[in-house]
Amino acid sequence: MIGFVRATKIGAVVMAAALMLVGASSQSMAHVGRIRANILKAGFIVGVGGGSGTLNFRGHTYPLRFSGISAGTLGVAGMDLVGTASNLRSAADIAGAYTAVGAGFALVGGPKVARMQNANGVVIELHGVQIGLAVSLNLSGLTIQMGPPA
Repeated sequence: MIGFVRATKIGAVVMAAALMLVGASSQSMAHVGRIRANILKAGFIVGVGGGSGTLNFRGHTYPLRFSGISAGTLGVAGMDLVGTASNLRSAADIAGAYTAVGAGFALVGGPKVARMQNANGVVIELHGVQIGLAVSLNLSGLTIQMGPPA
């Protein structure tokens, strides 16, 4: 009986170690890309926005198109943002719908920071300058479409 309990404990330890190794290898396969985005948004209670940008990933540059809608926006603002996209297994993982909740204010110019995640697990962190007059306390959605590498 003691041998059976010992074998069960050793089996549990081996299984836990195997699961940790599998989890570590899948995380190590995920990579980080660099993003640049130029976005213009305008709104009165409901806002719309769009723009273009690029993803630099594994030595290739991919064109991106941004479009979105938000609730709780007032004003017009343009943003020049840079940042990272993490948890990318391939460049195509960046495409899709992202959601974010945020607040901000810009009169002429001010900082802008955003962190969003899509269904593929890709996390985008952007920072930059917002220019224009905009006040927001909003729930927003952003869709990113990717073109072929340049």
